[in-house]
Amino acid sequence: QVQVVESGGGLVQTGGSLRLSCVASGRTFSGYSVVWFRLAPGKEREFVAHINWDSGRTYYVDSAKGRFVISRDSAKNTVYLQMNSLKPDDTAVYYCTASTSTLVIRTPGAYQYWGQGTQVTVSS
Repeated sequence: QVQVVESGGGLVQTGGSLRLSCVASGRTFSGYSVVWFRLAPGKEREFVAHINWDSGRTYYVDSAKGRFVISRDSAKNTVYLQMNSLKPDDTAVYYCTASTSTLVIRTPGAYQYWGQGTQVTVSS
């Protein structure tokens, strides 16, 4: 298990950008895959992006491809989600979690430990 803290959410207009941060507490992300999910009102928790910390390999949900970039900073023990060209459909609470598996697991039930989330609101 790894404890994480998310930050960086806010209110932006359509077409704007935000950068979310996910910081590990108590340990490094070495040996982990780090994953972003989001939860919008009235919807189920949705997979957004995945990064293997050690290899740097990334994976995105189709709706995020070309707009979002997941990256890592080993010096800060942090994973970022750069979100560009934001749309109202991106409005949600964004959560970070991690797994010791190198596989891309897109089902939220596979993860036990989550941060508190950070709110992203995109206005029309």
